[in-house]
Amino acid sequence: MRDEARASSGLDPARGAPWRRSRGRRWPRSAAERTYRGPTYAALDLGTNNCRLLVARPTRDGFRVIDAFSRIIRLGEGVLASGRLSEPAIARALEALAVCRDKMRNREVTRARLIATEACRAAENGPEFLARVTAEVGIELEVIDRATEAELAASGCTPLLDPEAEDAILFDIGGGSSELVRLGRSRWNGGGPPVPEIRGWASLPVGVVTLAERHGGIDVEPALYEAMVVEAARHVDAFAAAHGAGLRLEAAHLLGTSGTVTTIAGVHLRLPRYERRYVDGCWMTDAEISRVLEHLVALSYAERVANPCIGSERADLVLAGCAILEAIRRAFPCKRLRVADRGLREGILVQLMREDGVWGREPVPVVPGSPSRERDGE
Repeated sequence: MRDEARASSGLDPARGAPWRRSRGRRWPRSAAERTYRGPTYAALDLGTNNCRLLVARPTRDGFRVIDAFSRIIRLGEGVLASGRLSEPAIARALEALAVCRDKMRNREVTRARLIATEACRAAENGPEFLARVTAEVGIELEVIDRATEAELAASGCTPLLDPEAEDAILFDIGGGSSELVRLGRSRWNGGGPPVPEIRGWASLPVGVVTLAERHGGIDVEPALYEAMVVEAARHVDAFAAAHGAGLRLEAAHLLGTSGTVTTIAGVHLRLPRYERRYVDGCWMTDAEISRVLEHLVALSYAERVANPCIGSERADLVLAGCAILEAIRRAFPCKRLRVADRGLREGILVQLMREDGVWGREPVPVVPGSPSRERDGE
């Protein structure tokens, strides 16, 4: 598996510099880093498909990443059918979490937030898995609710909002669930990243792993792809009905954060290999997105594997993600999409630093409504 294939940099509005793949080793330190005495923060996101870590130190307007890790582990593989985390998936997760623990120790992290999301929320043996993480790895994971997940995604992606736009529809296509957030204009403060204005949100019970397991991800004919779009659209349309009132499409844009949307951007840019500096913050028109989606649906599984921005680890999931994106585009046919190679981890770092008064005291964003899923009346 590829480690740190898509590492992030700080929360700059522009595109960051690419990070080298760490493959679990300790990164070299400069003399300035060796004498640093300020706080060091860490954010870990254990999702249905990935395990990701960022380690960062605050700067005047944001933060600087000093270490990072990302690995596809597929923790939620098979949960839809069995209701349980499998032993092979647990072993992959424990191995990745041990790498993250060592990185945090090596970087002498002073404050961290370590979260788990949909796979641990949904699995019957989620509490048992968390206990094993504590006993075998020596760290404690916090299973966050869906409202918190939406809030963190908004905090992490807000710097990429077009300041001239009235609204943005932020989407985070995950492995086991997908978050949709309607954002207004951000509030800038005396320092640090902007504070998001969350006008509405929903957590949808569809993600790339669950959708691919239900419909299949290897041989995907156009009819099967459309069936995935229709399933996702039921949930997206409910969000649009609840939170789309007064939205002017000509004054709004889409803002996407997930492996799906960054993959689509990489394919659109025809990158010989994925590079964050070209993808994070790039804009795509509606016509450009349509061309990439049509191209991907037409590819065979072997051709998807051969694409350097997809590879074997994403080839059976990417079309499920495309189907969710297509459902979002049909409900919100905006002319532009901005791509974010950032999200929950950056949101965690922003909130930790803001709580510590790094950029002055600022209120954390409030997510309207209770943390319930669309099927519970969202």
